[in-house]
Amino acid sequence: MDLSVNTQENIDFMVNEIVSKLKMVNIGALQLQSLDDDLYEELCEIYEMVMKKNNFSPNEMQALAEELGRLRKNA
Repeated sequence: MDLSVNTQENIDFMVNEIVSKLKMVNIGALQLQSLDDDLYEELCEIYEMVMKKNNFSPNEMQALAEELGRLRKNA
């Protein structure tokens, strides 16, 4: 899978992986539709950061949820 390409399949994959790793409950709230290139790059950066870490503080979890919510609002 080439995550450098902005496709709905890649967006869905990254969001699902982020939600799984963070053990978030409300995945429906994070479903993103097509993103412009700038926002797609931000989603990729969030995905890469989440995949690199094993543990997250409550503050980090909150910040990640807010960032994903911000991407959703703009989508």
